[in-house]
This record gives sequence, C-alpha cells and structure tokens, in this order.
Amino acid sequence: MIRTVVHYVDSDTYGGCEEVVLLLLSGLDRTRWRPSLIHHEASGIAKLLNEVRQLGIPCRAVPTLTGRKRIAALRRFVKELQAAEPAIFHAHLNWPLGCRYGVAAAKIGQVPAIVATSHLYAPVAGARFGRLKQCAQAAMIDRYIAVSRGVKENLCRDLDIANSKVRVVHNGIGLTRFATPANAGLHGKLTEGRDLPVVFTPARLHAQKGHVYLLQAAAQVPHAIFVLAGDGPERRPLEELCLRLGLEDRVRFLGHRQDIPELLATCDLFVLPSLYEGLPVSVLEAMASGKPVVATQVGGTDEVVVHGSTGMLVAPMDVRDLAVAIRAILADRTMAARFGEAGRERVTQLFSAEAMVRGVSEVYDELTARAA
Repeated sequence: MIRTVVHYVDSDTYGGCEEVVLLLLSGLDRTRWRPSLIHHEASGIAKLLNEVRQLGIPCRAVPTLTGRKRIAALRRFVKELQAAEPAIFHAHLNWPLGCRYGVAAAKIGQVPAIVATSHLYAPVAGARFGRLKQCAQAAMIDRYIAVSRGVKENLCRDLDIANSKVRVVHNGIGLTRFATPANAGLHGKLTEGRDLPVVFTPARLHAQKGHVYLLQAAAQVPHAIFVLAGDGPERRPLEELCLRLGLEDRVRFLGHRQDIPELLATCDLFVLPSLYEGLPVSVLEAMASGKPVVATQVGGTDEVVVHGSTGMLVAPMDVRDLAVAIRAILADRTMAARFGEAGRERVTQLFSAEAMVRGVSEVYDELTARAA
C-alpha cells in the first residue's frame, strides 16, 4: 500500500535544513510513500522547489500564515491537506517556533500522524510567550525527529517532552557530490595568485554562525586567506569589522554560491565557529570532501567532529583557541591530511543520505502501524 506523506517548510531561504528536505524527498521509497511538499511563495527557496519538481513531486503553495488574513490562510491550508489525504504530515522546523501554524492545520485537518523534524534548537529570545507556544505545538506533534542527541536533550528538558516521543536521526548528505578534484584556477583566483592556504567557511552571515570571532581569529593568522560563502543580515557589519582589523586584503566575501563542492575541494581548511547548531550539514560536506575541520564544541557539531581525529574543537567565542587551532592545522600538512581522511571515512560510515532516509522511514512505519 502506497501512503501519502506531506512535507511542509515555512522557510524563505535555502540552507542546510532545505538541503536535508531535498535529500529526504529524493530518497523515499516511491513504492511505499507518495511525497508532496507544501510551502509559501519565496524566491529564496526556488532551488528547493525546482529540484523537487524535477523529481516529479508535487509542490503546493499556500498563503503565509501571518497578519490579518491568518484565519483564512489556515482554512486554505486545512483544505489542501484534506484534499491530499495524507497518512503523515511532516513539518521541518528550522527554528524552535517554525511551522507551528502548519502543525495546527494538520491537527485541525485530522491527519493521522504528525511528525516534526527539529533541525535547530536554541532558546527562543524575544518571542512573546515563546515557551508556551512551543509547548502547545509539542502537544500536537506525535513524534519529533531530532537531528542530533543535543537537540533531543534540549527538547526533552525544556519542553518536558517524553524521551520516547523523540527519535534521533542524524542529518546525512549525498556523498558523490563531494568527490570533486581541486581546482588550481579557483585557488589562484581566491588567493589572487599568492602562495597562501585557503580557510573556508560556508554559512549564513548570521550572528549564530560566529563570524565575528572568526574574523578576530583571522587577525592572528597572518599567512592565510579566509573565504566566506553565504549572505545574510550580518554582511555589512562583518565587512566593516574587516576594515577595522585591516583584513580587507585577506578576507573574501563571496555571497551566495552554487559551487560549494568545488570550493571545498580547493580549500585547505574548513572552519565553522557557530554559537549553537542542530547538526550542521556544512561540516558533513567538508568531511566528505576530505578536509580537516576546526569547529566549536556545540551540540550536534561535537557529535560529528572527533577532536584530535577528524579535526579540532574549541569553545564558542574563544578567539585565541580558534586561532591556535587554525594555525596548528595549517602548519602541519601531515596532520591535516590525516584528519581529512578520517573525516571522510566517518561521514561515509555514519552520515550518508541513505542512513538518514532509512531512519525517517522507520519513524513513518512506526506511526502508521500505530494509527492502523
């Protein structure tokens, strides 16, 4: 029997969460599951929608569930769900209060099973009645999927969710995309022909990602080029910080890029100085590319990177230790190569897209069996 599963994203940008959604949709067994995607109109997720449509998966746009027309939009959402007749509604939460109106629509529409993947967990700052809203949403969800053990621990502790209600399914990646050879021409362009190593950070320019501390560390690593791929609200402040630190000659702001595998193949070291994470896809991609990793010891990341084996972990916001770790790996090519090989082997064994899809499918099976 083929069952329908409706996926829902309320994001307006393409990032790690959306990459995971795409891999999941492409990997589901079509002899057992009939996937579809509900979303809001947003140019930032055009890549996701184009890729999903190329897979032959239907996409349905619904109005944004905010403002004066919220009730009307909610009614339309419920009608879309009832027309699809899903066995499962799967919401993808890219922040703790994400998708809550979609979850409510699924509950009103009496979808037999509601699943929510928590891609990121952090305290809800500035949201009125934030914890109350989270608890109300949790009560409507039949099963949480946490992308890391750290996310699960936070959900269970902060929202009083039963341990049995949360299943850990680590993010995975498509490994074949990251078997890309280094591009000498691209390296030369990034370094402007100088014989300097490239330190690469692909991440949204958002305070969460800790770029401020990376730039301060870069000032203590004088013989390297730092390349930042991504865009976001912090771009101008970061560019101004570069000028104050005298780094404009050694820091590259590339903006949004489509050639991340090529950039990873070309760099010498991957760095992610985040303040908090779920389980960052970018770290998996770097390790799949055979690159040593320097990252902060935050939930999710420290479940992927093994300190002293696949890279180095430092405390968040610790500029000195971040600079020391970067310098140490750049100075020892043998150690860097060893870290890179160990990282590639670890991702291949534990964090493949196939393993992720298998874990999510098991959750679907459990819930549909219970509903039956």
